[in-house]
Amino acid sequence: MSPETAKNASPIAEEYYDSDDADAFYREIWGGEDIHIGLYGSGESISEASHNTVLKMASRVKALSNNARVLDIGAGYGGAARVVAKKFGAHVVCLNLSAVENARNAKLNEEQVLSDQISIRHGTFEDIPEPSQSVDVVWSQDAILHSGNRERVLEEVARVLKPGGDFIFTDPMQADELSDLSVLQPIYDRIHLQNLGSFAFYRRELTRLGFEEVQIEDLSQQLVMHYTSVARDLRKKRASLEGKVSSAYVDRMLNGLDNWIEGGKNGYLTWGIMHFTKT
Repeated sequence: MSPETAKNASPIAEEYYDSDDADAFYREIWGGEDIHIGLYGSGESISEASHNTVLKMASRVKALSNNARVLDIGAGYGGAARVVAKKFGAHVVCLNLSAVENARNAKLNEEQVLSDQISIRHGTFEDIPEPSQSVDVVWSQDAILHSGNRERVLEEVARVLKPGGDFIFTDPMQADELSDLSVLQPIYDRIHLQNLGSFAFYRRELTRLGFEEVQIEDLSQQLVMHYTSVARDLRKKRASLEGKVSSAYVDRMLNGLDNWIEGGKNGYLTWGIMHFTKT
């Protein structure tokens, strides 16, 4: 990845998520709590499936029940933070680069009387504004793909985690065995980067940083189901979004979703829940 591409990734992502179109789309289609891939089983809505992912991830981290200090990198609207705070009593720091999302996160926290348990920081996960060895759990859902320097993100995760701390995360990724990266070029163009992570990449880099693998669960079929659900709902609700989301944005989003669906069906893309501990 070129230094210029890496340098530009965060500002591009920030501009996108701060846009009126993106904010309205995620509020209306995802429900305004989560912006990540859901787990589907029996006809769940997008918001229900997204909530399922949070619950499944949380069930794997025993430390959450011990008054844990949790850092959610790329926290979006803070849906996961509110679940973790309410269900487990944890204290959560939401690190996120979108001022628009952070404002909605703060509003929802206040409405749900969780402002004392959840703090919000504007920033990037390439430079985490937390002291070394200060958090018990680092949490992330479908955010690290937007980084132009994923190695740096993982180094920062290793720095802020206490020894024995948990790192649990999901990320849309390219398949380990993918040799012809050109098949995913429309997706790379969409996120303004030259590649995605992979299971092999995360295993290799986290091992290098002194992590031990607890469990990696390949749930790639859920990526296809999720983006299919989002595309279906967007087409169904397009008329009701008029005046809230521009037609050009909807067209671009539908084209992008179709690329993700095709890549998943062809086996070019993967997704799953990854859990590591810092030794």
